[in-house]
Amino acid sequence: MKTEPRAGRPRASSRETLAEAACELFLEQGYDATSVADITQRAGVSRSSFFNYFSSKGDVLWSGLDARIAEALAVLATLGADADGAAVRGVLLRVVHDFAPDPLALALRNATAMGLDDELMREAGVRQARLAAAIASAAMAVGISSVKAEILGAAHAAAVLSSLRVWAERGAGHGTPEGLLQEAMRGIYDLPWSD
Repeated sequence: MKTEPRAGRPRASSRETLAEAACELFLEQGYDATSVADITQRAGVSRSSFFNYFSSKGDVLWSGLDARIAEALAVLATLGADADGAAVRGVLLRVVHDFAPDPLALALRNATAMGLDDELMREAGVRQARLAAAIASAAMAVGISSVKAEILGAAHAAAVLSSLRVWAERGAGHGTPEGLLQEAMRGIYDLPWSD
């Protein structure tokens, strides 16, 4: 028996409509129990429409941050001799600048209710590793030893992902991810950006 989309939901396919449907279902029945078919049915769109916007149901949560990280990786790769601590921190601040509540923020805030604790930990680790490697490469490009560069990369990348998580868990009205990242990076300043 086919279930009709909820009354009032627009029939037009959009990233936001699909993300909203996915988050509703993750809250109602859990992440693992929700299929792409469930999401498209709730949103009232075809499966192919879903894949026009997302590569998987996990991509619903991460695509916004992934786009920001991809931009950061591209900029970090071009810094060359300009890769000092201030330049790298500026790139990282742009990752979280004006970060608005989105499916990832909702998932971070409601991870247990959505059955996402393990998924979020695993996927956050992937993104943290990508950022850490790019930051370490930027540091090595200016002559910082590989061990120190990897430590700098890991610390800065952890600051980015932790800032987003803490901001989402605190909820609206309790600061910004940018403010939290600035605070976190002040704790990293003791790791000088040189040998």
